Amino acid sequence: MKISAAPHSNILLVDDNQDGLLVRKALLEELGYCVQIASTGEEGLKLFEVTNFDVVVTDYRMPGMNGVELIGRIRTINANARVILLSGFVDPLGLTEGNTAADIVLAKSSNEAVHLIRWVKRLVNRVTPRKPPSTQGGSAAPVRASGR
Repeated sequence: MKISAAPHSNILLVDDNQDGLLVRKALLEELGYCVQIASTGEEGLKLFEVTNFDVVVTDYRMPGMNGVELIGRIRTINANARVILLSGFVDPLGLTEGNTAADIVLAKSSNEAVHLIRWVKRLVNRVTPRKPPSTQGGSAAPVRASGR
């Protein structure tokens, strides 16, 4: 299956793990995306405020502002922003789209790259605005990039 980036699609990656950040950046740039990186939630928010991003990909656990806090701040600026939350703690912390306000929650694993590419492409190409998070519980289960 050939996956190609939409022309001039801008992606923001936010993660305090420099190795993971650089690997994801290289992967997405190889597919034709324009990628900017930030090492903290605060830095990511500043970039989001001045740049139009098609998709934001953020880690959950970061010092200072965590990924869920960043998503909340992003949603106050642009409620229709497309956001992917990554975490190695999806199951233990019970992270879902409903309780994080992310469009998709992905577990970090050996299959993460395949899922990340698929969801970035889907979100870049999505025409309709995202639905607001449910306030009555009962949300969809997060995508398990670990293949479960």
